[in-house]
Amino acid sequence: MTESVKADAPAAQTEAAPKLEFAGQWQLVWWRFQKHKVALVSMFIIAVMALIAIFAEFIAPFTTDHHLQDYPYAPPTTIHFFARTSAGIRWSPHVDGYTITRNPVSFQQIFRDDPTKTYPVRLFVKGEAYKLWGLFPSRIHLFGPVDQNAPMFLFGTDDLGRDVFSRAVYGARVSMSIGLVGVVLSLVLGIILGGISGYFGGGIDDAIQRVIEFLRSIPTIPLWMGLAAAIPLSWPPLRVYFAITIILSLVGWTTLGRQVRGRFVALKHEDFVLAARLDSCSEMRIILHHMVPSFTSHIIASITLAIPQMIISETALSFLGIGLHPPVVSWGVLLQSAGNIRAVATAPWILFVPATAVVVAVLAFNFMGDGLRDAADPYT
Repeated sequence: MTESVKADAPAAQTEAAPKLEFAGQWQLVWWRFQKHKVALVSMFIIAVMALIAIFAEFIAPFTTDHHLQDYPYAPPTTIHFFARTSAGIRWSPHVDGYTITRNPVSFQQIFRDDPTKTYPVRLFVKGEAYKLWGLFPSRIHLFGPVDQNAPMFLFGTDDLGRDVFSRAVYGARVSMSIGLVGVVLSLVLGIILGGISGYFGGGIDDAIQRVIEFLRSIPTIPLWMGLAAAIPLSWPPLRVYFAITIILSLVGWTTLGRQVRGRFVALKHEDFVLAARLDSCSEMRIILHHMVPSFTSHIIASITLAIPQMIISETALSFLGIGLHPPVVSWGVLLQSAGNIRAVATAPWILFVPATAVVVAVLAFNFMGDGLRDAADPYT
C-alpha cells in the first residue's frame, strides 16, 4: 500500500512539472493569485459592486430625485417574506407602514412600525421611468414596492425623504467610474513620462523627476482645493465630473510614473532589448512592444492599488464641497449631507451607508491589489 502511494507521488510531480514549465506568464499569475483567498473574495466583491454601478437604474428601487415628503429621516425598513393570515402563514414579501408621532419636547418625528399597514414587494416590478445608461427607456426595477408611494426604505431616508439605498446605488457608478477613468489617465501619463524618463535618462530624466518631486511635495488637499476652485460654478454637472477626473489624474500619476521609470532603468540593458536594437527596431517599438509587456502584471497591480486612492480623493473633494455637487450623486456628495452633527444624531444611516460603501470598496481594491502584486512575479 505504502509502496504504491510512494510510486504515485513522483508520477504526480512529473505530470505537474511540464504544466508549470510550459505555462505562460498570465497562467502562472492566475495560479498564484488563486492561492490568495482574501484577494479572491475581494475580486468577487468588486465584481458585484461593478455590476451594481453598471445597472444602477435597474437595481435601485427609486430614482435619485424620488422623495416622500411625509417621511424625512425615516429609519430603515425590513422586508418581511411571510405573512400571517387566517389560513396560516404564507409567502408574501412586504414591508410594514409607519405610525408617526412627534416628541412633545424636541418636536422630532418618531417612526414606529405599524403591522396593520402592509405594502407588497415584488421582483421585476414596474416603477418610475428611467433610461438605462441614458439610452434605453424602461420602468422595470429589480425589486421594489408595487405602490411607489409605499415607505420601503432599506437604509432609511434623508432630510427630503429620499431613499438612501437608491442614492447609494447611483453613487456607486459615479465614485467607481471616477476611480477607473482617473487611473486610466494616470496610467497613460505614468507610462509615457515614466518610460521616457527611465529609457532615455540624462537631462530628460532629471527634468521629469524634478517635476514629480515638486508635485509630490505640495500638500494634497490644498492642491485639490486650488485646482477645484478653478472650475467655473456655471459648468454643467457632466463637465464638472470630467474636470474632477482630470484633476485627480494630474495629481495621481506621479507614483506610477516612478514605478515605470524604475522598471525601465532595470530593463533597458537586458539582452532582449539589445537584440531588438540590433534588429533595427525603433525606440517606440522597443518601448511599447518589448519593455512594457514584460512588466504588464506589475502595472495592473499598481493600477488596482491606485483606484482606491482615486475613490478616496473624489470622496474627500465632494465632502469638502469643492468636488461634485447635486444633482450629481456620488458617495462623497452623500457624505456631504452628513456633515451636520444634528442630522447624524437624528439619522445615523445617512453617514453609515456611504461611509461603509467607501470603506468596503477601498479595502476590496487594496486586498485584490495585494494579491495581484504578490502574484505578479510567479517565479519567486
